[in-house]
Amino acid sequence: MKHTFVSLCTAASLLFAAPAFAENCYADYKAKQNNPLRLHYGVIEIDGPCDAESAKSEAASLLQAEGWTLLSLLSTFGANGLAERKQSAGPYYLRF
Repeated sequence: MKHTFVSLCTAASLLFAAPAFAENCYADYKAKQNNPLRLHYGVIEIDGPCDAESAKSEAASLLQAEGWTLLSLLSTFGANGLAERKQSAGPYYLRF
């Protein structure tokens, strides 16, 4: 009985700790500024849920705070997709 209780407690603690081990979420996007018109492609880290709608909302807020308007969220991905996007994003790689 004691062994079962310890196993259940261990399993429960792993369940609660799971978010700490979750893979980071990133999104690539296109944004613009007006007067003069400036466009850029970038990669941003998403702190919230890693789905398109949540990422779009978070990216739009972060960009707007810096004077940019989100044009489109292209995709969400994990850390394994960072290297292939780094050169294309240039100075907007994880800037916001």
